[in-house]
Amino acid sequence: MVWFSGLRTAGGRLRHGWRPVLEATAAATVAWLLATRLLGHPQPFFAPAAALIVLGQARGQRIRRAVEVVLGVAAGVLVADLVVQALGPGSTWTVFTVILLTVLLAVAFGATGVTLVQAAVSALYLVVVAPPDGTLVPFRFVDALIGGAVALAASLLVDARHPLAPLVAEVRRTFDELAGLLGEIADALDHRDEAAAVAALRQARGMDARVNGLRDGVLAAGEALRLNVRRRQHIGRLRSVDESIRQIDYAVRNVRVLARAGVTLSRLHLAAPPSEVRAPAPPSEVRAPVPPSEVRGPVPPSEVRGPVPPSEVRGPAAPPELGAALRSLAEAVRQAGAALAADLDGHDEAADRHATRADEAALASVHAAGQLFGSTQTLPLAMIIGQIRATAIDLLRGVNPEDDVAVLARVDEALGLPAV
Repeated sequence: MVWFSGLRTAGGRLRHGWRPVLEATAAATVAWLLATRLLGHPQPFFAPAAALIVLGQARGQRIRRAVEVVLGVAAGVLVADLVVQALGPGSTWTVFTVILLTVLLAVAFGATGVTLVQAAVSALYLVVVAPPDGTLVPFRFVDALIGGAVALAASLLVDARHPLAPLVAEVRRTFDELAGLLGEIADALDHRDEAAAVAALRQARGMDARVNGLRDGVLAAGEALRLNVRRRQHIGRLRSVDESIRQIDYAVRNVRVLARAGVTLSRLHLAAPPSEVRAPAPPSEVRAPVPPSEVRGPVPPSEVRGPVPPSEVRGPAAPPELGAALRSLAEAVRQAGAALAADLDGHDEAADRHATRADEAALASVHAAGQLFGSTQTLPLAMIIGQIRATAIDLLRGVNPEDDVAVLARVDEALGLPAV
């Protein structure tokens, strides 16, 4: 059954990754056809190669990297063409001169590692594998330019209709996962489930990858909008979302600290509940010593109970207000994600509606957490309350970045703290 599981995994990867495969195949084929039919070059290897190299770059960095790669490949091909025609193909001095001149040229123009490597590899390939045929026409140079241009055109066509759709989907996934994480922390604390709390902490530590995915999505969407002249007016919305993601990053860090405190709170099951800790009895209730006639004999060994195992000693469950606060915070996260997604889609009324709900849910979360203040609270519980407050502040700042002072005042008022 191992092979069947492997086939199913491979099928899932193909189901989610078929678009880049089709995009790369089509771009490389079109680049080959243009080089052969338009230029009449019999072996335009660098046209499809440059297209594949450019499309292999991550979205969001594709324009910049495409220019670097194309220039690097083209420069390497051009230098190799000229040097081989001057010194002849295949000799050691030719290889040395081509690599030296190519790297020097790339460094002189301030090329990055990608450009430098592509230029050197292209030049080396041209010298060792496919030496020039002696003509002065730099076919390979033009082939590289054609491949890069076709790759950029393919990128534009893929994102032409909905350039922001991948970012909207990433926003929804990230916020839904963060909201689900808060719900799992609440369930773990309600049931004093240490294993579930540890699993939630492990998931919280992986949320940084989601935030990085959001940043990559913003870069990719910005690149798609710059390539699409008719949709460049959406770049302003993209900038506001980019500012919001900074606050969401802070919120994710707060939730990670909250999850760590939740693990600690779930482990506090060895201490006696506060309700069972009795104060000293008043003098009127102090009993006199037992008379000798009432003193019983020793207890039989069969009736002697040993110490209670630590696993059977359970402390109090987390206060119900804590679970309510965390679930309200989870709802605020969902509504904030829906507000950002609606804003990206251009649905302003829906974005405002979800932002208002996020505000209400976040303040409700802080208010519920504020009910837990007291002299008997533990340090982990105090930390969780503090992180609920910090997460609510960052979440609301992410929805409305220009309302910092008002957000802080509303959150502290809901918590029962004096106004700033």
